[in-house]
Amino acid sequence: MTAPSWDLSIAYQSLSDEKITQDIDLIQQCIVVLQQHVTRREVTGVMQNAIQTKEAAGKLLATINTFAVCHASQDAMSGPAKALIGKLAKLSSELTQAYTPYQDTLATAPIEFIQEVLAHESGDVYGQSFAIACDRKVADTKLSVTEEQLLAAMQVDGRDAWGRLYDNITGSIQIELDGENTVGLSHAASLLYGTEFAQQELAWRGIQKAMEQHKESFAAILNALAGWRLTEYQKRSYQKPVHFLDESLHGSRIRSATLEAMLVTTKNNRSVGQKAGHLMAQVHGLDTMKPWNHMAGMPSLKENQSPKQYRFEEAIDVIKAAFAQVDQEMADFVDMMVENGWIDAEPTPNRRLGAYCTKFAATRTPLVFMTWGGSRSDMLTLAHELGHAFHNWVMRDMPLCQTRYPMTLAETASIFAENVVRDYLLSVAESDEDKLEMLWQELSSAYALMINIPVRFEFEHAFYQRRKEGELDAEQLCQLMSETWKEWYGSSMSESDRYFWASKLHFSISEVSFYNYPYLFGYLFSIGVYAQREAKGEGFYRDYVELLRDTGSMYAEDVVVKHLGMDLSKAEFWQQSIDLVKDKVSQFEALIALREQTS
Repeated sequence: MTAPSWDLSIAYQSLSDEKITQDIDLIQQCIVVLQQHVTRREVTGVMQNAIQTKEAAGKLLATINTFAVCHASQDAMSGPAKALIGKLAKLSSELTQAYTPYQDTLATAPIEFIQEVLAHESGDVYGQSFAIACDRKVADTKLSVTEEQLLAAMQVDGRDAWGRLYDNITGSIQIELDGENTVGLSHAASLLYGTEFAQQELAWRGIQKAMEQHKESFAAILNALAGWRLTEYQKRSYQKPVHFLDESLHGSRIRSATLEAMLVTTKNNRSVGQKAGHLMAQVHGLDTMKPWNHMAGMPSLKENQSPKQYRFEEAIDVIKAAFAQVDQEMADFVDMMVENGWIDAEPTPNRRLGAYCTKFAATRTPLVFMTWGGSRSDMLTLAHELGHAFHNWVMRDMPLCQTRYPMTLAETASIFAENVVRDYLLSVAESDEDKLEMLWQELSSAYALMINIPVRFEFEHAFYQRRKEGELDAEQLCQLMSETWKEWYGSSMSESDRYFWASKLHFSISEVSFYNYPYLFGYLFSIGVYAQREAKGEGFYRDYVELLRDTGSMYAEDVVVKHLGMDLSKAEFWQQSIDLVKDKVSQFEALIALREQTS
């Protein structure tokens, strides 16, 4: 089996499918219905119907948008896909505007009215309880209905246009590797994660050159996005000050004390991640890691032997075997994803960067996207995205509104899946070399998530602080990135990645800011969840599934209290997970020392 491409026919046959046009017409009809009854929203039945209408329209809109984005991911230059995405963005704005008055009423009306509205047999209505409670918490930061509608309308060709520009630029960039060969940016980026070590510096320097050529555009994008948000937060501060982190914390469903506890504990333990980097450099035969190889696979410890490459079907077999050790249902799920054509991993020209999991809201179909290169890192990326897909799958019978979990908890299942695969590979390793290769992935994760993710957060935090005073030019952004990079990586890396702010997609996502710390949260949280496997024995799997099902209707702190009996705002929770990471790093160190003594 070669790396597969999607079969998206469960939703639509093509971008020109007449059913897309029909569904768009239905969405527009829903918008009209919402507008027609807006003056009667204090009536219980009218509000219930409005919620159902909005959910029905949103489900269709999300499904069409996912279909278009899937096509655009395969080919970032696809004109029809980009045109449809643009059309849907405007339609989404219109739907948001039509529903804003109802949302405002739900956020401010007496609680007795809310209880009457929620007393309905439809899951689309009664399932809104948690979402409404969340909205009511931030009601004092809402603008007037007219202002909220205006803001939603302007975002389409304002804020979100900058994100589309970033996607269009990066989707068309060609990276020169050696003076003769050029590849797309996504291909060049994937080389940094693989084991083609001779090409990694060429790829990284090629990316740096491309980022420098487009630095003014990328700096403009970052400044525009931050400027838009800061202005919006200022306008929302009419009753109380709104900090630039507040929206992210609200969306992540965590409290500031939790974020602070996690980051402070991680910073106090950054020597663990740095030690992982030093050990990785030692295996590479280097004094320090380089910005082009810190995400790479492990070099072979045997002379003249290349690192193992996996065929796609081999990787699937490994993931299935690992998942089966948790429960056979998880392994069967992987089979279903492959057999139904819900994974797209075949390298294609003009392919978008990164990997992700999405779904068709109408059918609850999970979909996985990545670019297959055959490395062990690719296999773990595949496991990661299948973990996301499994999370969606176990919630498929729930009201859609109860499945919208935050990023912090979204990483629970994905990183859990990575840990399952790593431990499986470690358990079947036949030699110390094999064990070292498995533990390498632990080091790589520690280095990426305990060092690189905090770099992203602290850079973005400092950028927003300075952006209040005015725009930062490309050189200032490079300097800020370099300073933050050095503070966290210390002596474990030879030089900073000056243009990381430009090459990393996450900084230019228009819909959300601070698309970084949830990965550290998910990493440490999932380690804590994973540690429960042995303690809970056979009962673990069902408890794990129930935890996943709670992620869309509880704050993260409440999920942890319910399922783990711990407090996220205390350093102890985070320290216990970091200590487990430290143990893995020490295991690698001991094996390396033993190997050197006996060689």
